[in-house]
Amino acid sequence: QVQLVESGGGLVQAGGSLRLSCAASGISFSTNVMHWYRQAPGKQRELVASISSGGVGNYADSVKGRFTISRDNAKKTVYLQMNSLKPEDTAVYYCNYNTPWVAYWGQGTQVTVSS
Repeated sequence: QVQLVESGGGLVQAGGSLRLSCAASGISFSTNVMHWYRQAPGKQRELVASISSGGVGNYADSVKGRFTISRDNAKKTVYLQMNSLKPEDTAVYYCNYNTPWVAYWGQGTQVTVSS
């Protein structure tokens, strides 16, 4: 059974930092691409960052230079280090893993950035 469990969200002032974690189970973690998405109130869910099995990250333009995605294959965990946070980063952040047939999502973790 696939499980993705996010943690690390919270309330932070603009300019602050948070580190999100996503612990995965039930998947061949080390061989798969992992993603972080976010969804703000009234907006569509958007892709924030992805990381390849080899550890190469790709980022949305809106977070490039501020966010860093990383992974620890031994712990089956993917991280999102978020620096220089802005109020527009406020959203629920979701971890995502896809097979050719099914998209798996965690329960999400709320990030709120106050101005």
